[in-house]
Amino acid sequence: MQLMLVLGVVFAIGAVVFALQNNTAVAVTLAAWQFEGSLALVLLLALGLGVVITGLLSSPAVIRSQWAAARMRRQNAELERKVADLEARNRELGADLARLAGKAAETTSANAQPAGVAKDR
Repeated sequence: MQLMLVLGVVFAIGAVVFALQNNTAVAVTLAAWQFEGSLALVLLLALGLGVVITGLLSSPAVIRSQWAAARMRRQNAELERKVADLEARNRELGADLARLAGKAAETTSANAQPAGVAKDR
């Protein structure tokens, strides 16, 4: 922020020096409209008009990119929520699997015969 302030002050000083050195009167004519003023004023008005035109022409692209960024942020939040839900479901299924594996081991060991006992046929 301080850098922007310094750059603004330097630009303002440059504009004042420019205006003081270019105080020659010039006439600008466009169709039936005529304007007389200092060369510095005419050049600064032309610069300002260029800035306004550039801003107007680039504003649709800026607005479009801001909408796209907002849409992507919403989509990202939705996907993160889905990932969290799937991770919770995965933990639940892992716990169920461990529980079922434990039951299967208990069932298998209960059905197994002790060693040394012969089976009757």
